[in-house]
Amino acid sequence: MKLTIRYFASVREQLGIAQEIVHLDVSELPVDCLRVRLASRDERMAEALRADRSLRTAVNHEMVADTFVVREDSEIAFFPPVTGG
Repeated sequence: MKLTIRYFASVREQLGIAQEIVHLDVSELPVDCLRVRLASRDERMAEALRADRSLRTAVNHEMVADTFVVREDSEIAFFPPVTGG
C-alpha cells in the first residue's frame, strides 16, 4: 500500500520533513497502527509520533479517529492540536 504522509507544525519541525511517501506490505491499516509503524523506524520518529503525544490526524483532508482504517493512495496528515481565540 502506498501512502502520502504529511507532517505539520512542531511535528514537521521536529522531523525536518514536510512529507514522505511510504510503502507498506498491507492493504489497510488503522491510523493508530500506522503511527506505531512510523514511530518504530528511528529515534526521531519515535519521539515525534510517540503514543503519549497528543496529535490530530486527517485522512484525505478529513479529521479522523485513531481507529480509522487507511487504504491505498490515502494522504495522512499528523499535526498537534491547535488552540486559538
